[in-house]
Parts: sequence; C-alpha cells; structure tokens
Amino acid sequence: MSATACGTGGGHHPRIVVTTNILGDITRRIAGAEADVTVLMKPNADPHSFGLSAVQAAELEHADLVVHNGLGLEENVQRHVDTARQSGVATLAVGEAVDPLMFRTSADGGPQDDAGQPDPHFWTDPGRVREATALIADRIIEHVDGVDRAAIRANAERYDDSLAKLTDWMERSFDAVPQEHRALVTNHHVFGYLADRFGLRVIGAVVPNGTTLASPSSSDLLSLTRAMEKAGVRTVFADSSQPKRLAEVLRAELGGRVRVVELYSESLTAKGEGADTYLRMMRANTKAMTDGLT
Repeated sequence: MSATACGTGGGHHPRIVVTTNILGDITRRIAGAEADVTVLMKPNADPHSFGLSAVQAAELEHADLVVHNGLGLEENVQRHVDTARQSGVATLAVGEAVDPLMFRTSADGGPQDDAGQPDPHFWTDPGRVREATALIADRIIEHVDGVDRAAIRANAERYDDSLAKLTDWMERSFDAVPQEHRALVTNHHVFGYLADRFGLRVIGAVVPNGTTLASPSSSDLLSLTRAMEKAGVRTVFADSSQPKRLAEVLRAELGGRVRVVELYSESLTAKGEGADTYLRMMRANTKAMTDGLT
C-alpha cells in the first residue's frame, strides 16, 4: 500500500500494532493522531517471556503495519509476527535495521553464552533510536493508507529533536564519571549499546546471556565475582522489572559489599512509576548509573 495525504473517508482508521512497550511509545510519538497504535506488551513486562492472547494474535494479522524489535527479543511472539507477515501485513524489524552490535565476551575476557549473536537491546543507545524514528516514519508513510505524510514527518522531526537533546545530556552526564569508574555489572547483558556509545566498560553480568530466561551457574558467579574484585566494582545494576534475587546472590558472594541499583532496562513502567516513556526511562537510568558509578 502507498500512503496518501488525505483522510480515510471510508471510516477505516489506520492501525499499527507494536510488540514491545518501548517501541510502542516511540511509534506513538511518530504516529500521533494519524493512526491507532496498539501495544501488545504491558508495562513492567519482560519482552523475552510475554505472550499473546488469541485476540492479540488476531490484531497482528489485521494491522496495517506491525512494528517489532526482532533479533530474538520477543521470544514468544515472533511466530505470530511471522504469520502476520506471511499473510501480507507490512512489518518492520527495527533492531535489524539499525546496525546491530554483536554480543561480545565481557571486559575481562570471561564467557558469554551468546557471544557472536546480534544484541537486540539497541534502544539503550539514543543515537540508534534516532535512526529507528526515521525508519518507523518512513514505513508508516509507505505502508499505512490514510495518514497525513506531512504530519508524520513533523512528528518524527519533533521527536528526533528530543532524542538529540537526550543524547547531549547523557554525554555530559557520563563524561563526568572518571574513567576508572566506568565499569558496569548488570543482571544480564542489556547495556552493550549504551556502553559503546558513551565509553563504558561492561565487566560482566550475573546471567551471562542477553535473555532473562537463562540462569547463572556457580562457575558463572565465581568468574564474575573475580572480575568484579579485580576491577574494584561494588555496584550491580539490576532490571527493576525483574526479581533482584540474582543480584542479591552476587552481593552475598562478595560478602555484602555490593550495592544493588535498580534500572529500567527492557520495559517501560505504568504511568507515574518513573519510566512511563522512553525519554523518562533513559534519563532515570542515566541518573541512577552515574550516581552508582561514582
């Protein structure tokens, strides 16, 4: 389908379905009033494990456009996206289109279960979200009939300006962290893009994997605690949407000398809970990380 600048006329309002709530927020900023945007993933959910009802699966197949992350993030939803695409629905795998990084071994050379696989967590780099904004706008204009092209472009430009300001602020914030303190340990590998963009070192993760569905072995924990001791790291950043048990176990392994700081990494919160938009999530994370690292 090709988009037009006129109204729908026939009563059909364009429908966009988005898998994750982070991409949902971004897409809503771009679509504005030009299309109904349905987000499948609820606030505070885990993108690796959330599933769909029969009604939600049907919504995918009746959408004008499906926006999803891809790169293995929505592990229980991808087959439904594939079915929608095979039935002729336009789709956009955003993560695959923004020059994805590969998972790597940790900074100390320790193992990582999915090293060499593409990292789906691109949104921790606001620069790539700017790329994603342009891609989503283009795909809406190309595939969603009845939208006002000028309105979509204007919405995307406004949001891009907000993302540029966010990036500048994050750069200034992380520049204030001394080089010797720029070492990250997290619940699982989710901040590789942020580290790459802002000059941080990822020492390791409690779960040596890019998914929350894995569990650490005793040797994983031993390897990580040794790396933390060597780097002088005393702060673990844990996803606020996940139980902190793993990070607490690590704190016990190091004799209680580790502080656990919560971050919003893979899901937005409900309204008013601190990270209900992508911009607020990134600002909250940057403040928590810079405070925790220093």
